[in-house]
Amino acid sequence: MSNPFKNIQGEIAWKAPSNIALVKYWGKYGNQLPRNASISFTLNNAFTETSVKYVAKTDGSKNIDLKFLFEGQENPKFAEKIQKFLESIIPHFPFLPHFSLEINSSNSFPHSTGIASSASSMAALALCLTDIENTLDGGLFPSAFFEKASMIARLGSGSACRSVFPYLSVWGKHANIAFSSNEHGIPFHDTVHPVFKTFKDAILIVSSDEKSVSSRAGHALMDGNPFSESRYQQAETHLTDLVGYLKDGNLDKFGEIVENEALTLHALMMCSTPSYMLMLPNTLKIIDLIKNYRSEKGVPLYFTLDAGPNVHLLYPEGNAAEVETFIRESLLLYCEQGKVIYDQVGKGPGKIK
Repeated sequence: MSNPFKNIQGEIAWKAPSNIALVKYWGKYGNQLPRNASISFTLNNAFTETSVKYVAKTDGSKNIDLKFLFEGQENPKFAEKIQKFLESIIPHFPFLPHFSLEINSSNSFPHSTGIASSASSMAALALCLTDIENTLDGGLFPSAFFEKASMIARLGSGSACRSVFPYLSVWGKHANIAFSSNEHGIPFHDTVHPVFKTFKDAILIVSSDEKSVSSRAGHALMDGNPFSESRYQQAETHLTDLVGYLKDGNLDKFGEIVENEALTLHALMMCSTPSYMLMLPNTLKIIDLIKNYRSEKGVPLYFTLDAGPNVHLLYPEGNAAEVETFIRESLLLYCEQGKVIYDQVGKGPGKIK
């Protein structure tokens, strides 16, 4: 059978940011569906750039024909993961077996730094593939385009579905959030107080070692966790309350929920079977110093954590000078080789011309 895309070739590239969850998604079911809804800040400086070259095949084969490069070098481990991902999404993108693909991907940040590289990389790839489909077939309105890209990104990495939207994104069905869905993320910034759209995120690198447990394995442990059901109820309540604080600009209540969410995530891992302690002594020291600084200075500085030891410091742009002085003078001592990555809430992904 002849290739319906005979003689077609092209190249499309997108940049997609990472994100940091405020209300955490922890626990999933089915095909990458969340047990509870979550909300995240979209970052700005931590991003992945991905390009996809596509050339119509002439040999009639129906296998995925892929060459994958990461940071300019072949990476068999990543290539195998991407190959399996592409095979799994053929029902959503029937054009894939008809092309030879060359994917080039690179990050603006080092690997293993507490930034969700799977979120930015899978979001960037999903945007490229959705754009190729749009180029071949046409017809997707912008809102439908980003909704499909979010759904595809979710299939590669759950939290990636939030990285295709600017400022803030919600993923997961929630009774009080219109149009929320387990299938894809939605943008959530129209009614948010302006202070949150310019929030800073300083990522303190306590350790760049590989995590002792993968996020995928951590999610699976929630199935047997004795506190899982109460956790899902807590997350729903937290998200309801946080949405109100985001609209009102209530920084203290925002910080209270965000910090509780971070500690809850780590508590769940500590009481799973097997259990994992993902924080390190310097993580706890940094958290203690942040709380003391906030109490003494009255500065709105808050922390959150992903499933690892590194600490994200969240603070308004208007407090950046004093907070970053505090970081240099009091916190870098507890970071691996004094490492910190300064980021902020960003405007979302963009196509690379």
